[in-house]
Amino acid sequence: MRKNLPEKRVPIALISEAFIASLKPSADNKRVDYFDAEIKGFILEVRPASLTYYFRYRDAQRKVRQMQVGKHPELKVSDARAKAYALKQLLKEGGDPAKEGVRNTQAPLFVEFIRQKYLPYAKVSKRSWRTDECVLRNHLVPRFGDMRLNRITQATVQEMLFEGKQEGYAVGTCNRWLVLMRSILNLAIRWDLLSEGANPTRHVDCFEDNGARERYLTEDEVGRLFAEIERNRNTQVGQVVKLLLLTGARKREVLDARWENIDFERKLLTVPISKSGKPRHIPLSDGAIDLLKSLPRVDDIAWVFFNPKTRKPPVSIFYAWDTMRHRVGIRDVRLHDLRHSYASFLVNQGCSLYEVQRLLGHADAKTTQRYAHLSPGALLVAANVVGEVVRRSTVECGVGY
Repeated sequence: MRKNLPEKRVPIALISEAFIASLKPSADNKRVDYFDAEIKGFILEVRPASLTYYFRYRDAQRKVRQMQVGKHPELKVSDARAKAYALKQLLKEGGDPAKEGVRNTQAPLFVEFIRQKYLPYAKVSKRSWRTDECVLRNHLVPRFGDMRLNRITQATVQEMLFEGKQEGYAVGTCNRWLVLMRSILNLAIRWDLLSEGANPTRHVDCFEDNGARERYLTEDEVGRLFAEIERNRNTQVGQVVKLLLLTGARKREVLDARWENIDFERKLLTVPISKSGKPRHIPLSDGAIDLLKSLPRVDDIAWVFFNPKTRKPPVSIFYAWDTMRHRVGIRDVRLHDLRHSYASFLVNQGCSLYEVQRLLGHADAKTTQRYAHLSPGALLVAANVVGEVVRRSTVECGVGY
């Protein structure tokens, strides 16, 4: 009958400086592995001529792997324990220490990187930082916030795009999320928080966008919108919406407007730094002038529109606008579509694309070309000018038309 063999006991100890100091050479001078009592997988290998720290674990295929953390006394026990703990956390998050090493276990959480690094950088480097902040707050941080930068993968980014599209977001909107993620992770690489080539978005393609989104308000929708503004308790946001439609200005051009930038005599709103990086002068119609004159002014506040609590321009008016557009039945209309609607009204009243370009502040005429199709009636009138000349010429010559 087979006898039960005694269980082989694994040496367990709290690996510390005191423990190492208490070690004595084994009687047979063989290697002894001591397993730490607190950090699973942290091992001190004791040989007659050396002491080495290791971290042992099972990979995704359940295969036992072991990687060297460092040697004593070159690496202090406290530092070895910190590295072992970081590797354990990496393993817990689904990473493979053998592939990613100790360095990347120190990558910050996405939300920490955004708050501490990216947004401070964007605020001084990008005029559109508020747009980035809005996208991050509503879409990217809720999804990636608790992930370390090196835990974001191509699959998780691709998943974000497909889920966004399934939830009804426009293709262009999803593509902008991808572009922002790519920019953020490239900065992390530049600042040595990720290794070179570690940007998971580099192999993720944007959705194919078959043309720019076009949504223009009808005259009936404008009437219903203005009626809702009169009823709505949020007077300031209503006035912002009116001014956007009356001027064709961009949202931040109106929200960041100062009284000193408004010339009532010349009927101009000056934007000191526009999207092109140059000053822009927005003509103010009589309706826009009347609206601005009706707004309350506070002597020690320079802004036309301001938050009463912060005494600074509103950061966002999305939620108030979202309520308005739902009540009016135009839930698909964005604030930027008010600018498109301004352009469509101009074209449909016979204004030239050159005039529209100047009023909208487009640096490139190609940008204005998107509105060329809006007035087939006006274009037919223009085409008929040639037709009428030909008709008169043929009649005078006695030739049939």
